[in-house]
Amino acid sequence: MQRSILRQALLTALFVVMAGVLSISVIAPTTVQAQFEEPTATPTDPVWLAFSEARDAITEAEGVDLTTVLSWEFWQDDWSIPNAAHPANAAGIDSCVSTVGIAQGREVYFGWTFRLRSMRGVDYEARVSFDLNDVAICDIMSEDSAAAPAATAVDNPDLPDPVAGAAASGSFELGGHVTGLTGAAENAMSTAGMKWVKYQLPTTAGVQKGYDLINSTQARGFKVLLSIVGSKEELGADPDGYIAEYATFVRALAEAGADGLEIWNEPNIDREWPAGQINGANYTKLLAAAYNAIKGVRPATLVISAAPTPTGFFGAAGCTSAGCNDDTFLQQMAQAGAANYMDCVGMHYNEGVLPPTATSGDPRGQFPTYYLDANTNRATSAFPGKQVCYTELGYLSGEGMGTAIPSAYNWSPNDPVTVAEQASYLAGAATRLAQRGDIRLMIVWNINFTDWDPDPMGGYAIIRPDGSCPACTALGTVMGG
Repeated sequence: MQRSILRQALLTALFVVMAGVLSISVIAPTTVQAQFEEPTATPTDPVWLAFSEARDAITEAEGVDLTTVLSWEFWQDDWSIPNAAHPANAAGIDSCVSTVGIAQGREVYFGWTFRLRSMRGVDYEARVSFDLNDVAICDIMSEDSAAAPAATAVDNPDLPDPVAGAAASGSFELGGHVTGLTGAAENAMSTAGMKWVKYQLPTTAGVQKGYDLINSTQARGFKVLLSIVGSKEELGADPDGYIAEYATFVRALAEAGADGLEIWNEPNIDREWPAGQINGANYTKLLAAAYNAIKGVRPATLVISAAPTPTGFFGAAGCTSAGCNDDTFLQQMAQAGAANYMDCVGMHYNEGVLPPTATSGDPRGQFPTYYLDANTNRATSAFPGKQVCYTELGYLSGEGMGTAIPSAYNWSPNDPVTVAEQASYLAGAATRLAQRGDIRLMIVWNINFTDWDPDPMGGYAIIRPDGSCPACTALGTVMGG
């Protein structure tokens, strides 16, 4: 009875403290999940302090660098019930440590359990008491927690069995998105150490256009990534019929030798997907059909899920009829079994105004899509163990464009990104992503687009209006060229 009263008092006090300092997403009555940026000032948040205790203890005990982690999760825990997985059926904070017997275990029964995923994708677990005085490093991992990471492969009876033995993976490589592989673009990409050329190919352009792009680009020594955009109108009118047509289209491109295929583009918004039908599960139906069609004829083709638009526009609910936040959409895909039907999780990052190592300081605030690592972690949290492919990554610079950056894109008016910073940030992003170990591809957005107003694609181009390409030299240096 005393333990029950104590537990209730502690939990009540915890929720009172949290309500004033932390915005959390409650998954179950006593289970919470969150990701935070490292505080720049001395932290007072009780969960952050407990996380720091857990991370430091794991670092010391396991000799692993957890300065940066792919993801971390926590939940409030009750250790008063004996742990059936413990050799001695022990209870208490040490009941997750197989080498600590009942007699040696501490009489600490309530606190937080933290699970951290290292940059190498290895999970570690630790328990921390509410008063932060006791920490246990677990070698018996929790098996049934609402905060446990999403499974990498979920069976969905509504989808076909994935083609077996067809995974395509590899080490980090660089590429660029072109409006055409001109001589200037080819020279710029070679200088930058790029191996991939990306084109966006609408199905309305026809399969023959895809054949031409594959053949001409491979003949010049590059790999080809085609981002295949279908018709949202046809998809909305007849989802099953159009999915079959789309699968036939991408199968033909795989047979022609496409090195990589991205299945659609930004399907989390109604600009690209039928309004009222936007959901990661609906997209997964198309992804599954496309994957099997491709892998059935050419297993070596890299299949990339469609990169969602990075956004929090759709609010706390995560989705409306007009679209879904990217993290919500990715979680919906994961729950629908999308991990079975991709080699790589597609992502975009194109609204950064700070160096790629920054974790705070953006003039717009702390939304995760403003920061490269936090943006990446939205994918790795949904699909642990899967590689990530950035099919668009760029920094907008208005320098040399002649007129001001269009207002909708002028994210840092008091300190706009210069061309020199664009070069430095892209080189830094390539370095950072290559170091993470979970990134397969970085496609620079873009090489040689020229449009400016209202969509400033030319400001992202690394070939600048005067013909120079400072980013080419910077990228070439980090890529070993």
